Amino acid sequence: MAKIIVTGGCGYIGSQTIIELLKKTDFDVVSIDNGINSSENVLERIKMITGKEVKNYCVDLCDYEATQKVFKANPDTIGIIHFAALKSVGDSVNNPVLYYHNNMESLLNVVKCCQEFNVKNFIFSSSCSVYGNVQSLPVTEETALSEVVSPYAHTKLMAEQMIKFIADQYDINFILLRYFNPVGGDLSGMNGEDPVNPPSNLVPVITQTASGVREKMLVFGDDYDTRDGSCVRDYIHVIDIADAHLKGLDRLIKGTNTSSYEIYNLGTGNGVSVLEAIKAFEEETQVQLNYEIVPRRPGDVAAIYSNSEKAKKELGWIPQYNIREMMSSAWKWQLYINSKN
Repeated sequence: MAKIIVTGGCGYIGSQTIIELLKKTDFDVVSIDNGINSSENVLERIKMITGKEVKNYCVDLCDYEATQKVFKANPDTIGIIHFAALKSVGDSVNNPVLYYHNNMESLLNVVKCCQEFNVKNFIFSSSCSVYGNVQSLPVTEETALSEVVSPYAHTKLMAEQMIKFIADQYDINFILLRYFNPVGGDLSGMNGEDPVNPPSNLVPVITQTASGVREKMLVFGDDYDTRDGSCVRDYIHVIDIADAHLKGLDRLIKGTNTSSYEIYNLGTGNGVSVLEAIKAFEEETQVQLNYEIVPRRPGDVAAIYSNSEKAKKELGWIPQYNIREMMSSAWKWQLYINSKN
């Protein structure tokens, strides 16, 4: 059976993508994840949800020989979905050398193995952070890239540029997916965002506050030039994000891509403010949040949201879940975590 290797497969989006691959395709799936910000416990949850086992290689992708051994052990691999990367904006500011080394070296090693083992289909996990502080909304794939504001975002931008040169010269086809703000969890309630380090993303902060893990949450600023003064973002359900990877992979394997290097935005196209997100959570769960409005946080842009018409047209990808459904699934996951602690 043909195999797909998912790097970072024990992480938030990686594990959900594995679940969707196992549910909706006939591929055998292999994970590579060294556990730096994830746990192999997710493999048991994947088995509970799908009824299928997934092998994870606990390998640091910055180690070329170790990465090469995984490819050698799986010669029937036909595609790569590359999530593995360090991703905290704040941590990248404090540890830029670590981020440049880890995110770039790991990508290079995986691409080198694709060359060596004739793997021609590659989905790369990029980010809307490559757009920097945009001057107009909504953001399309043609929006001019501004100066990025963190080493993390810079690694994604560098990776995109590097992949473009590689795609021009080698027989590998790439699809790059620029996510906006992935949220939510598996509809079973048994999988979701579970980083080793404390989360800073809005939705897990909301659910942790609602469940008492945090005493209160902070809303950074209510004086932005937005409809209610709080920052506006484009939240997208993690299942919809995973589905886009399946559709991108299908496009490459069938050879319906029109270029060896294609980029797609992944967002709903609907901006949701922080205060609107809080209200959606409270209405959906009937749980009141203890939150405090505090001054703006450095580095936050007022608003960013996507135009994802290209993905809809070329990938046939249409987001299925609204903000209340995102909050509902995230809450189910938080309750599941609490029940296991």
